[in-house]
Amino acid sequence: MSLNTRLTLSSLALLAIGMCQGANAAIALDRTRVIFDGGKDATSVNITNNNTQLPYLAQGWIEDEQGQKITAPLIVLPPVQRVEPGKQSQVKVQALPAAKSLPQDRETVYYFNLREIPPRSDKANTLQIALQTRIKLFYRPQAITPSQQDLSNPWQEKLTLSRQGEHYQVNKPDAVLRDPGGCAQHQGWQDRARFRAADGAPQRLAGPGPDGQGTRHRPLPGLRE
Repeated sequence: MSLNTRLTLSSLALLAIGMCQGANAAIALDRTRVIFDGGKDATSVNITNNNTQLPYLAQGWIEDEQGQKITAPLIVLPPVQRVEPGKQSQVKVQALPAAKSLPQDRETVYYFNLREIPPRSDKANTLQIALQTRIKLFYRPQAITPSQQDLSNPWQEKLTLSRQGEHYQVNKPDAVLRDPGGCAQHQGWQDRARFRAADGAPQRLAGPGPDGQGTRHRPLPGLRE
């Protein structure tokens, strides 16, 4: 391969990366996560074609926690659909009978994927980029769905912190998966949370606290489902 050819391929790769970073998805979701109520047969997600000039295809599928595409116990319907310019549509996440075999005492994590497919260009030598959105999908069994009493007493107020050496242990009272991504520097903590709170088990929060000892009963701001 000649030097000029290598430089050309490298330039194209850099151009594609730059375009991806600056591009906005034409097909957009109405949320950043999906919570599937185990007491229902399906849940719907709204999608919008933000391109006001071109129709796009929207392709959806579900992956397990290891990133493998699955066809049970949850599926996406329709798997592919056309969304007209500037219009909205819906994608349905449907439960199959196999969903009844999922753990009923805790949530199960999946990933909902939505890929936009642009129409074929009629111009020669055109580079087209198809963007993909990937968000978490939580299957929440009916047995652990929060009641009205639970909603009036937020779970954030039930978290406790216990000092263990150079770390804090976060004790969570329920079996619902929580996302610590919004927990920023607060009350002297130097690092963001590095844990996934699951199954009611104690988790660890990196970074020493402002003092040294005891159990905190202060809610952690920013934590969300």
